[in-house]
Amino acid sequence: MPGVPHIVTVSTLGMLLCLQLGGTSATQAFVIAHSHMDVGWVYTVQESMHAYAANVYTTVVEELIKGKQRKFIVVEQEFFRLWWDKVATDAQKEQVHKLLDEERLEFIIGGQVMHDEAVTELSSQILQLTEGHGFLYETFGKRPQFSWHVDPFGASATTPTVFALAGFNAHLISRIDYDEKEMMQRNKKLQFVWQGSSSLAQQQEIFTHTMDQYSYCVPSFLPFSNRSGFYWNGVAVFPDPPKDGIYPNMSLPVTNDTIRAYAKTMVSNIKERAAWFRSSHVLWPWGCDKQFFNASVQFKNMDPLMDYINQHRDEFGVTVQYATLSEYMQAVHNANLTWDVRKNQDFLPYSSEPFQAWTGFYASRNVLKGMARKANSLLYACESLFTLYLLRYPLGSVDKLWALQQIQQLRWAVSEIQHHDGITGTESPKVRDMYMDHLFRGQWAVKSVMAAIFQETLNTRKDKLDFPLPHSQDTGRTEDGSLQITVYNPLGWNITTAITVSVAYSVVSVYDDAGNNVPSQIQKSASNSTFDLYVLVRLNALSHSRYLVKNKKSTCTKEPDDRCSENSVSYRGRVITFDRKPVSESKNRGHRLLPLMNDCYLLMLNEDTNLLYSITDRSSQKTVKIKQEFLEYHSNGDVRQGPISDNYVFTPNGSAMLVSKSVGLEVLTGKLVTEIRQYFYSNISAGANDYQYTIFTRIYRVPSGYDGSMLCNRIEQEYTVGPLDLNREAILRMTTDLKTDRTIYTDNNGYQMMKRLYKLHTNNTLARNYYPLVQTAYVEEGGTRLVILSERAHGISSQADGQLEMMLHRRLWNNKEWNLGYNLTLNDTSVVRPLFWLMLGSKSTTSSLHQSGMALEFRPVVMYGPVSGKETYVPSHNPQSNSSAGSIFLPPNLHLLTLCLPGWRYNSNHSEHVQNIVRGECKQSDPDFHRVLLRIMHLYEVGEDPVLSQPVTVNLKDLLKVLGSVVSMEERSLTGIWNINTLKRWKWKTAQQQDGDINNDKTWLTVENFTVTIQPKEMRTFFVHFKQ
Repeated sequence: MPGVPHIVTVSTLGMLLCLQLGGTSATQAFVIAHSHMDVGWVYTVQESMHAYAANVYTTVVEELIKGKQRKFIVVEQEFFRLWWDKVATDAQKEQVHKLLDEERLEFIIGGQVMHDEAVTELSSQILQLTEGHGFLYETFGKRPQFSWHVDPFGASATTPTVFALAGFNAHLISRIDYDEKEMMQRNKKLQFVWQGSSSLAQQQEIFTHTMDQYSYCVPSFLPFSNRSGFYWNGVAVFPDPPKDGIYPNMSLPVTNDTIRAYAKTMVSNIKERAAWFRSSHVLWPWGCDKQFFNASVQFKNMDPLMDYINQHRDEFGVTVQYATLSEYMQAVHNANLTWDVRKNQDFLPYSSEPFQAWTGFYASRNVLKGMARKANSLLYACESLFTLYLLRYPLGSVDKLWALQQIQQLRWAVSEIQHHDGITGTESPKVRDMYMDHLFRGQWAVKSVMAAIFQETLNTRKDKLDFPLPHSQDTGRTEDGSLQITVYNPLGWNITTAITVSVAYSVVSVYDDAGNNVPSQIQKSASNSTFDLYVLVRLNALSHSRYLVKNKKSTCTKEPDDRCSENSVSYRGRVITFDRKPVSESKNRGHRLLPLMNDCYLLMLNEDTNLLYSITDRSSQKTVKIKQEFLEYHSNGDVRQGPISDNYVFTPNGSAMLVSKSVGLEVLTGKLVTEIRQYFYSNISAGANDYQYTIFTRIYRVPSGYDGSMLCNRIEQEYTVGPLDLNREAILRMTTDLKTDRTIYTDNNGYQMMKRLYKLHTNNTLARNYYPLVQTAYVEEGGTRLVILSERAHGISSQADGQLEMMLHRRLWNNKEWNLGYNLTLNDTSVVRPLFWLMLGSKSTTSSLHQSGMALEFRPVVMYGPVSGKETYVPSHNPQSNSSAGSIFLPPNLHLLTLCLPGWRYNSNHSEHVQNIVRGECKQSDPDFHRVLLRIMHLYEVGEDPVLSQPVTVNLKDLLKVLGSVVSMEERSLTGIWNINTLKRWKWKTAQQQDGDINNDKTWLTVENFTVTIQPKEMRTFFVHFKQ
């Protein structure tokens, strides 16, 4: 480089110098070159690929080939996969293989994205990790062994367990509470061994490195320049890269005049960081957001700078070397230090400053959060249906390659949205639209596969199957015909539940496939333009049932009094409308109570307020008083007036304010379902439809002959919220008479429950006591528990004894320059409709909460279509044809986490697969449609339930015989890329550790023995081959 004195460069100079220094106190810095590339956030994936992302990989590969000492880590896979498939030349692909073999290019995490940890659900996390790992292993034979979770907004205790099960040796995090990080730095506690699961404990512990206060970016301040330091390629420009190659804010070049000043700045920062860690090894991340799009100028400046520092090692007391993350972790591991153990505490919520509590994003873009979960649920169903189809119809007419491509489209979309600026709702509007578009397209593709399968297997090729819309379905065109409904249960348990279909006619009969009458109820919908038909369905595990809905003209049998016979038509829900009642603070409440009940609950409504008054669990006769109200936090939008709320942070401007002046009430009663409709009005004189909030509550009566335990034991609540006024954050507050001391229990990603004690802080106490509700939350007093189950993520808190509040929706605008510049002000004008299931009772009564949570998460898929021509079902009085004999697939404490055909082309034998890559055989091979990926998870913690927490021993061959004849099986790591018997993770020394290998106490499945014992909270992964 011009202007820099010639210095002899040694490719491994840093490492050699460290070895020469031996026992001296020199600090060894590992310079890890990286680029943080958000899959979304401000710019769409397409915009980012064009502006900088493709250039990152093109120029990095080129520069690594030029300099043998240079190294780079690749983190998120989506951009790399797009570059590999659409940009990279054959020569560049060969160079990538070479760099990987030389261990100078390293894949870290390996997932499709760097997933959010607060509001993502477990199966979605595993999916995106599996998607990335499958690509990397199939293409390169590489298996990532380290994480780089530097940007998620807080750290879940589920993530270290997931990464340990995936075979990782170490985990890296960054964003944790500013005050906790400061304490950890001061006490040299930034590194520890994390036992993320209390049940799995040491078995799946993982060494964890917490980034210091500088996080993953190079400190940009240079004392000798007014430009940022170490960013020689400058800042990426959108939409087009500058033609002259000159970017904004390019750092001052390293020259003969600047090299010593640069060296002193870098050494000073290395030494500052070294003081916060116990070993003499310092991780020095070189990069930041959207960096290395011109790797040439980056390395041409850093090469001489690092050589200069190493030449002056005696003066500086520091050596530096380019490194991958594995090299740094290996050095720390070789230090053989004894580490503290962190139990299953998480790092949530996260605050970056006293008035910067990152708890607002738990509820940002609620519609997107709901869409992401619905898409994952649909994918879960289609994966198992496609697997069953190929096992049972190997010569079926549905094109396997076409179907796999459709499924892969939704796998990609669901993986993509798990990004830490995706499902969090912290992206710009155009990026939100991109995510939604990808999810819509992926769901449409998957629905086409499911429709094709059912059209063939049900012999209904002439009838077009379709899917109900999210909230209503126009079936007017079937007014004179019949409606065929096909319902598929993707769970590993038999279930009895109610499905809802909106129809255009008011009197119907419902029959099963054998012509038996099926319990159902029809009633006016809230819109009064259609009718809601509730159908009681009994579904075997991984099975479907078909139902026929006939309207009055074809089913009505006239009685002598000219009425339709009730034994052949659906029950008719009766509507009772109550006068609208003003909201008052009168203490004289509870004297005029309206009882509504099923076999499990007694709900009392206060006729003076039209609000819920109490719930009684009829099995224990325990009554809990409960009031539900909507409130809004008013947010400051002017940075000149104080702290603001935005996409990320929640900074309330005072207490929440009641939004309703009056409440309207309708009660619909029937033999199957009772529905309570509450309408909340912001002023007393508002029109009937001028409400911003509603609560629709449903309880079910299950007829004899049906297993109604799960359906009876839930109280369904569906809310309508919005559109909100500007700078409002909407909550539902539940006030009970339970004595909870403001303690709540919330889930980590639907995997495990965390106890949340109310904490007092010097600043921002309200916002810092908000937690993510992903799937489950509860409060309890003594032996009584009130459980909330959710189908999308929200924020939840307990700000008073016996009280819960859930943040449901946010609409914000502020004048912060950064937010305005990137259009991140969250002016969300949507109406949101979240669904919850409530459970009340003793701990034993509510012990099914995990199974119920999965039943809510993965509800039956409903398809409908008209019945052609004169095809009819003749009512009969035969016994139910849907026999449950031999249909119980899994016990209630085991969950079918995954059943799919991944289609990977790789050989399960690692040595053979690597040889196939060398020979280029993987490129030509077809997808493997004979390898089934099976995951089973134990739902309960050790000691949580006297029966359900017990280990479960199952013979997987017998268990799977309903799917086909198993001929071989092997146990794999969580993402499938390791044979579990060859996976040996690093052991890290801890004070509490006993001698022995981490895996020594584990009995893995062998080919000869199909029996396996699944311990509490275990997730076990298998490759299964069935007889063809």
